[in-house]
Amino acid sequence: MGRCAEIRLRKWSDRDLTSVSLKYKELVRCEYAYVTEYNALPGEHVLLTDRYTELLIIQRHREQSEREEEICSTGEDFFSMMADENCITVEQFFSPDDHGLIPKAVVLQGNSGNGKSFTTQKIMLDWASGTLYAENFNFIFHLKCKEINQMYERRTLVELLRYGQTLTPAQISQILQHSPERVLFLIDGFDELKLSQDNMSNLSLPTDVQTPASPVSTLKALLSGRLLPESFLLVTTRSTATDTLSKLLRKQPQRFTEIMGFSERGVEEYFQRFFKDDQLLQTQAYEHVKANETLFTACFIPVICWIICTVFRERHNDGTELTNGLDTTTSIYVDFVSTLLDHHCQGLSQSVPSLLRSLGQLAERGMMEQQVLFDKKSVSETVSDPANIPFLCKFLIRRRIRQETMFSFMHLSFQEFFTALYYVSLNQEGSQNIVRDLLQSAEDSKPQLLPMIHFLCGLCNEELSTSLLEKHRLTVSPNVKVQLKEWILSISPQNFFAFFVWNYFFHCLYELHEDDFVREAMGSWENIDFAGVPLRRTDCRVLGYCLQFCPRIRRLSLYGCSITPEKLEILQPAVCRSEELDLHVEDLTDVDVGVLVSALGEGKDINILRVKVNEDSFESLLSKLSVEVTDVDFCSPEFDDQLDALLSFLNSVSGLKKVGLNVNSLTESWASRILSLIQTCPSLEQIK
Repeated sequence: MGRCAEIRLRKWSDRDLTSVSLKYKELVRCEYAYVTEYNALPGEHVLLTDRYTELLIIQRHREQSEREEEICSTGEDFFSMMADENCITVEQFFSPDDHGLIPKAVVLQGNSGNGKSFTTQKIMLDWASGTLYAENFNFIFHLKCKEINQMYERRTLVELLRYGQTLTPAQISQILQHSPERVLFLIDGFDELKLSQDNMSNLSLPTDVQTPASPVSTLKALLSGRLLPESFLLVTTRSTATDTLSKLLRKQPQRFTEIMGFSERGVEEYFQRFFKDDQLLQTQAYEHVKANETLFTACFIPVICWIICTVFRERHNDGTELTNGLDTTTSIYVDFVSTLLDHHCQGLSQSVPSLLRSLGQLAERGMMEQQVLFDKKSVSETVSDPANIPFLCKFLIRRRIRQETMFSFMHLSFQEFFTALYYVSLNQEGSQNIVRDLLQSAEDSKPQLLPMIHFLCGLCNEELSTSLLEKHRLTVSPNVKVQLKEWILSISPQNFFAFFVWNYFFHCLYELHEDDFVREAMGSWENIDFAGVPLRRTDCRVLGYCLQFCPRIRRLSLYGCSITPEKLEILQPAVCRSEELDLHVEDLTDVDVGVLVSALGEGKDINILRVKVNEDSFESLLSKLSVEVTDVDFCSPEFDDQLDALLSFLNSVSGLKKVGLNVNSLTESWASRILSLIQTCPSLEQIK
């Protein structure tokens, strides 16, 4: 009879737990369905499923050379490196390892703004919705270290879990005692946990769910396995606290994972989700950012994507020109730093100006020594409490039989930015000497220093410098701005010393974004020759901005510059204004013919026109093209059907001197028409 009663009690208990679980999941779905964005007003929120984009997560420690290459690479090279990683999904966190063992503890490491908290919220929502870990766990409890820091009185684990939950103490006790092996504790933000040397010891840790202790001690008991050793753990942390976590985490086996950020596909998907109700705006925003290599690289950080999309949306809602000043790279980096300072820097031991200055000193030393990885000793000499600084990454490097702690910035571009920020915040005498030396070094063909000049110009922008003063009490030295302007004015078409400096000249003007000064700087630029230099879309946008302030464009050479119809459209106003033009356009379609014709305009001397065109658009181009050109070059896979139209066009061009035709094979029909062209065009000097 006693045995039967025990069985009936166990069955009743199972039914009861199922009922409690269903109710708990319903409450979790309600609580975790929405996210509040950094700039949200009271009552504003968005659906998590409308924002969440899958992140690139790896499960290995990278070597020093890999980290250095990753930090220094940009654009598609950067995303290509990330795509080669051995990735793992959230669904696989608790799958068996290579030895067939299921991990009892999973560490999810990631830098600030990389999506750790978003991921934990998505895990809770998916579990409660029945799409994740349904076979693994009956209950998942979310413990936020930021909230635990606010608890001071002694609590039992049951009381700790009840904080912010709707379960009763009796229900929680029953859950933990009934099947602890079916419980997952999701400990979010371990790096934010306030640990002292006193509570680093494992002495006097609770071993029972009903034993009161300090909240930190209870959490340590879970991590060490002293409390509920059968349960599972998923701990998120920044890299700067991983070594501390490893000393406390004793559950075995363990799985180490790291959020890398968005893949290239992930960046595009995030833009699609953010602008899901406006396809045109989504395309404009994504293509605009992809054209800027520095910004596009930084988009691997989810919060950077959010900042850019938010700025685009605000400009669109205000009716402001979307691309006007948006992609000054410096403005996005300033917004990123401000976001991390506002939301990821609680409990700093120093003032913001002091923190930014020390980061700048570290960054500058690395730039001068061409170093992107820093040892612990050198970092500690410059930066106070580096483990709590969200702008630094911390990792272990294996040195034969020992380990060495190293630090880095999230990417080389952030190291360059903090160096520039340090320079503009120095006093007048200090900044004058440093900036003078920097500009001289750039003239001595040290291209690695040019991005810092780029950021210096951006930080000297009136709007940005005012923002820095108001938000962070950082004063931009006016002397730096004077020096930069003098340097820019010293660069002219007659005395430029290297193309890469010339290109940065235009980018510096764009970052500074002061129309009156740009007009002064462009006053003597009448001949613009980029022949043979591949231009990115961002280069074209910058060039288009600067050239609008040229009083006169005598000659513009864009031959061999990888100009596509899209880039030509960006440059169209400048191309149309030029009096003489060398132009090479690739991949022209029927839709793009109008762009070319409009850009060429009228009354222009075209020295060279090379067009790579498909068969469908060739006839359309010939019918609309009416220009004076001395050197024409057509490249098409098949000209035979348009021979007469081509010959008629070439005969109509007065003063034609050179003709280039790229055809599959020289047929009899082609030969006779070429002879006819030679006979009827006396100015023709060369045909190939």
